[in-house]
Amino acid sequence: MAENGAFEKRREGVPCWVDAQLSDVEAGKRFYGELFGWTFQDAGTEEEAAGESVRACLDGEPVAALVRKTDGRMPTVWSVYFHTPDAAALTARIRAGGGQVVTPPHPVGDLGSAALAADPDGAVFGLWQPGRRTGFGRRGVPGAFAWAELYTRDTEAANAFYGDLFHDALFGPDASPDFGRARVSDVFPAEMPPHFLVHFLVEDVTDGLATVARLGGRVRVPPFGTSYGRVAVVSDGQGASFALLQR
Repeated sequence: MAENGAFEKRREGVPCWVDAQLSDVEAGKRFYGELFGWTFQDAGTEEEAAGESVRACLDGEPVAALVRKTDGRMPTVWSVYFHTPDAAALTARIRAGGGQVVTPPHPVGDLGSAALAADPDGAVFGLWQPGRRTGFGRRGVPGAFAWAELYTRDTEAANAFYGDLFHDALFGPDASPDFGRARVSDVFPAEMPPHFLVHFLVEDVTDGLATVARLGGRVRVPPFGTSYGRVAVVSDGQGASFALLQR
């Protein structure tokens, strides 16, 4: 996560970090390093306390973390974290809005505080209250985070829930959100559980798909058009799904 001042002060509800829970972090480094041009730094003591195994960097700036799973029963997934100035207050609002707190806010040294929550439909997301670290060092450039899409069964309910939590970031007069909501059945089989899909920007989706296949990943959903760009859903060689986004 980037040092304070890397970006202007974030509004509550702006995606500020992503990580992947993987069984084999070394394999993840090979896959994502070649796909996105990432380099990697071993986590320091405080990051290890947060569960980070390695921090991924693009042009020397942090863009993600690859986390070694400590329990094989844990899902192999990419997760998105939303900025908040007060994680304790936000988790109270999540409960009041019908969501659940999976992992209560807890300090990560002087880097900040983290929490995991689930919305009323069951989609899991993270919260990050910054201390010394604010989040992404780079975003919105090829090889970095560009969008988070929530696939849910009820978009109106999701708009109400997240609109209450993150109103300024989503619907404020000068908001420029990079967090959307869509019905699960728009892209995935109806039985797919509600979830967040992390999108990374690429210069060319077709080229990206060829690289994913060459590295042992899979194409889950072929390219399709959206209001925010051309998207394809893929997974790495360990099954963690994410999206490639071309704008």
